[in-house]
Amino acid sequence: MKQAAKKIYIMIPGGWHGGWSFDPIKDRLIKTGHDFLALTLPGLEHPSLPHKKVINLDTHIRYVVDQLVEQDFSQVILCAHSYGGLVITGVADQIPEKIHSLVYIDAYIPENGDSCWKLTSEVYRDLFIEGVAHDGYTVAVPPGTEKRRVPHPVATFMQALHLTGRYKQIRNRVFVYASGWAATPFKKQYEALKNNPEWHLETIHCGHNVMREAPENLTAILEKTADL
Repeated sequence: MKQAAKKIYIMIPGGWHGGWSFDPIKDRLIKTGHDFLALTLPGLEHPSLPHKKVINLDTHIRYVVDQLVEQDFSQVILCAHSYGGLVITGVADQIPEKIHSLVYIDAYIPENGDSCWKLTSEVYRDLFIEGVAHDGYTVAVPPGTEKRRVPHPVATFMQALHLTGRYKQIRNRVFVYASGWAATPFKKQYEALKNNPEWHLETIHCGHNVMREAPENLTAILEKTADL
């Protein structure tokens, strides 16, 4: 009898962050018996690396697709924080056959034609505009204490996502709503999905950085997702 493929958690960070943002849950998830890989998207390396071409949303989607295809991953539990929700939706639309579940950790859930700019709040649109003034190419790091954050390529926030609808083949879709921060742009998204039978909704009363503020709660949700 052929053994079932081992599941792997692949984590996609949000704006200004790298794969290191998932360090608080890494060891906890590995102990569940599944594999774990946290990716850092192009243009978000720490320290910053030079890139010759403009980095947009397509660049990030292509990078993740290439990682999954080249390493022949399957049974992927594809998770994203914040901005990364646009990336994993684009990835799932291209290679749905490799995806077991999509998990949006306080992340944007887009439809065809959406962009981060379109989905976010006026607070964050203002932040993008003010932040890009320093070089016209990247959005400067917002105030905060984490020193590993780097300026974020502005084109990834602005480009519209083009979807065929193949991502809808993935039936296991989870939204983790962080309900403990006043400036959240995700409340309307939560309200729109809470009675939708196609979605598994989870709420954690914490701030936006769910991995750092509620690692045990998040790990429990992700572990449960592997059994969907």
